[in-house]
Amino acid sequence: MKKTVNPSANSSTKAPKKKPHPFWRVFWLTFLVASLGYAWYSFYVPSNDVVWADDMVTAQKLANDSGKNMLLFFTGKWCVPCRIMKREVFADKEVMKAINAQVVPIMIDIDDPNSQELVKRYKIGGTPITIFTDPQGNVLDYAVGKIDKTEFLEMLEKLRAAPMGFKQ
Repeated sequence: MKKTVNPSANSSTKAPKKKPHPFWRVFWLTFLVASLGYAWYSFYVPSNDVVWADDMVTAQKLANDSGKNMLLFFTGKWCVPCRIMKREVFADKEVMKAINAQVVPIMIDIDDPNSQELVKRYKIGGTPITIFTDPQGNVLDYAVGKIDKTEFLEMLEKLRAAPMGFKQ
């Protein structure tokens, strides 16, 4: 009779599998939850009641008809600081009310081929960029990078206090 060797029967030569310490399970689970929370926070943008113009031509017509200046907000779908600004600044009730009362806002996606003329005109190299212009598109004030609610409201207040056509 021929004897066959069963590899699983000879398990005594294998080292027993060592169980990981419970700390590491808790650590990696906490890391995963924190990472997912941060990713959600970075990309979540609540809706807001700011009445954004569809394009520059429409915004200029609305600005001319209403006698208001314009707010140009240059952004990109991939821009995390832009999303944070949309969440912390533009979704704020006080800011929404001030924007709708004082300026004609337009949000410009720098990756949209239709906005390349504006990107060149205002020399946009990155995002977010906030520019206040008169109805003709002449720059009155601007901010490069993410700004908070207080800085944004100060810019609006300075713009409101300045005579039309004031350039910085």
